[in-house]
Amino acid sequence: MRFFAGLLGIAAVVAALGAAADVAFAYPTPTPIPRTTSIPALQALATQREVEERFKTGLAAEARGDWEAAVPEFQRIIALNPPEPSGSTARYDLAIAFANLQRNDEAASELREAIALDPGFLAAMANLVSVDLARGDLHEARSVADRYVTLAPDSARALYSRGITALQSGDAATARADFGKLLHSDPSYAVAHYDLALAEERLGRYDAAEQELESALTLAPGYARARLALGVVLLRRGRRAAAREAFARAQQDAAGDPALQNIAAAMRDSIKAPL
Repeated sequence: MRFFAGLLGIAAVVAALGAAADVAFAYPTPTPIPRTTSIPALQALATQREVEERFKTGLAAEARGDWEAAVPEFQRIIALNPPEPSGSTARYDLAIAFANLQRNDEAASELREAIALDPGFLAAMANLVSVDLARGDLHEARSVADRYVTLAPDSARALYSRGITALQSGDAATARADFGKLLHSDPSYAVAHYDLALAEERLGRYDAAEQELESALTLAPGYARARLALGVVLLRRGRRAAAREAFARAQQDAAGDPALQNIAAAMRDSIKAPL
């Protein structure tokens, strides 16, 4: 109704003024076409929408453990070359899928790319260390772990990542320092007590190793690997009866891990029972 009333009002004015040729009408300046209707802008919006949808689908697949289904979703996102942080995030999630599929070389490659795009991507560093350890690449694992600790010197995960890497590469002193610092801030971490014990044992500090293993077992009484390690330390210290008991207990606690059970049984049987 407001539209037609406006038209009638203009007609009335024209009639009143006459149809003289010099009568002019001031039409409004046409509104420019919004930039979002340009082809490049529409393409960018379509790409953004596809990236969002594929992230949603890929993450849902990973959440249910369907790693094969997740892979092409993140690969497509990478092919779309989205800006940060989507680019590094897609590579990170693709690496997680690859790692769970035991495609560790490909996982490592994607994690390197993610870190190159985002040099402060700490989660990618932590996972690259883990993947490198699985691949046996101790050199890169240590390099990445050192960088991780430099960026996050108080991070428990950074300290644990470098400690494990140092332990596996034979640097027991660094492992001892990193696990010690981690436990100073979180003494309830049973696994760190176990790993610190391994470092202490390799440094010949058997009293300290025994203490750390006892701490681990106080926190987690059924920790079979810690019990087995305790048996080894006790045996090194000449406490054969106590060692045999520790091996026997480790065999019991290792239910579900036949390899560990067999080792514990063999160690137990190598020590003669007291008369």
